[in-house]
Amino acid sequence: MINIVNKEVLKAFKYIQKGGVILYPTDTIWGIGCDATNCKAVEKIYRIKKRKIKTPMLSLVKNHNMIQSFSDTTPNIISDVLDGLIEPTTVIYPKGKNLCKHILSEDKSIGFRIPNNKFCLELISLMNKPLVSTSANIHKEAFPNSFTEINNHILKQVDYVVNLPRYNWSTKPSSVIKIDEFGNYCKIR
Repeated sequence: MINIVNKEVLKAFKYIQKGGVILYPTDTIWGIGCDATNCKAVEKIYRIKKRKIKTPMLSLVKNHNMIQSFSDTTPNIISDVLDGLIEPTTVIYPKGKNLCKHILSEDKSIGFRIPNNKFCLELISLMNKPLVSTSANIHKEAFPNSFTEINNHILKQVDYVVNLPRYNWSTKPSSVIKIDEFGNYCKIR
């Protein structure tokens, strides 16, 4: 028998395949997401968040190999950085590739995070592409501390709201570090 997480993964996947935008729980905070390679879907997220295009957004990936497929960072650097992480951390890698150009920063860097969340990992595995993950708030507004604090504008604009329990999720966004092509890094948040 298929469980609720699997049902929701399949529903969300159908929307994402059609270029849709979803609202979903992560291992940190509720996020707005889409296929990170689909520029029309990415542009919709910018409109929903009332955010300027070219303000970079992070993406969730399933593993080290997916980071290699969408970044020119060497496998050794990826492993060295990720193996030392304790808390949920977004790592900004130099030279993103094969992604919608709108989620890259001006220097072409890209933020990736491997979530510790069954729903996210199963969806990303099914997509076999990175999943955009930006906070479920209007640009420059505070992160919502719970599902009930998510702005009604967002709830009405996304194509699908994942129907998983809406309480007992973290309210803390991930830490952020940036690495260069040599593996040196600094903490940003």
